[in-house]
Amino acid sequence: MLIARWLWSRRSAPARVARFALLPVSFAFRILMAARASGYRHRLLPSRSVGVPTVAVGNLTVGGSGKTPIAAWIAAYYASRGLIPGIVLRGYGGDEGDVHRRLVPDAVVVEEPDRLAACRQAELRGAQVVVLDDAFQRLDITRDLNIAVVSAESGRAVPWTLPAGPWREGWRALKRADLVVVTRKRASLDAATSIATRVSKIARGRPVAIARLGIARFQGLVTGTPMEATTIDGRRVLASAGIADPDTFAAQCRAIGADVRLIPWGDHHPFSPNDIRELVLAGRRVDYVVITEKDAVKLRSRWPGHRPEPLVALLDLVWERGQRGVERALNTVVMDIDALLAGT
Repeated sequence: MLIARWLWSRRSAPARVARFALLPVSFAFRILMAARASGYRHRLLPSRSVGVPTVAVGNLTVGGSGKTPIAAWIAAYYASRGLIPGIVLRGYGGDEGDVHRRLVPDAVVVEEPDRLAACRQAELRGAQVVVLDDAFQRLDITRDLNIAVVSAESGRAVPWTLPAGPWREGWRALKRADLVVVTRKRASLDAATSIATRVSKIARGRPVAIARLGIARFQGLVTGTPMEATTIDGRRVLASAGIADPDTFAAQCRAIGADVRLIPWGDHHPFSPNDIRELVLAGRRVDYVVITEKDAVKLRSRWPGHRPEPLVALLDLVWERGQRGVERALNTVVMDIDALLAGT
């Protein structure tokens, strides 16, 4: 993943040459994805029904858009209405699944590459509505609401599809979205609004919302001790991030006022004993080691008890535009369930 970040974001001559060499494969991939989408649109390829109301959340790029926090917010919204939500995801070593379990304790979380089987398992375990995480391209499963998440930071990446760039599909794929959410982590609201305007034109007037994802507070990795976000203001911080966009995590820490050194890992990094020793040693030269929730899942039980615990950054999702439209769309999905519950 670190090689991919170099390939997709650097403007250096070696990166440009490498991308150019991969362009024929990228063009072939783009044609394949367009043909696949057309096949499902014209019902030449089968889509299977889950059996319960289903909301799909996904994006156009590989990782880093904020789809997992959006999916968790949706599940929490349904839980707040008294429903039992299911969250279905492919699963990458358990990190995102455990994050969902922490964020939405009432949800039925199922990690399984076979999404249809996972949805049915969630239904058997009591889920009344299923949220499919990372499923915008999973056209083999029907959905009642198709949500595309677009990062306002995506403009920093090169515009090519895989493997020369991070794009799974081009912007035109947003035409099949029922709702688009533009997320921003370090981009300005003006930049997010500009993206939202562009998206609205492509998505044929579908509702477009804007959400900000920022560090709300910290929590001790082992003890769970809560700490304010301003704890790192003016402090030397080692930011360790095994996510798709480590640079954005470092930028979020700097926005609070920290003097940040970043150790980037690949997305879903497993953390070997040597990696942990590296973090412990590097942590001696700073005031705090700060990690993401995804990495905390893998480090919590393995962190040396004699060393100061890292701080886990807890994100907060704030709707800056379109929250009511999002809620109306989510409510429409479960109208039949609401009617059934009202009659009991």
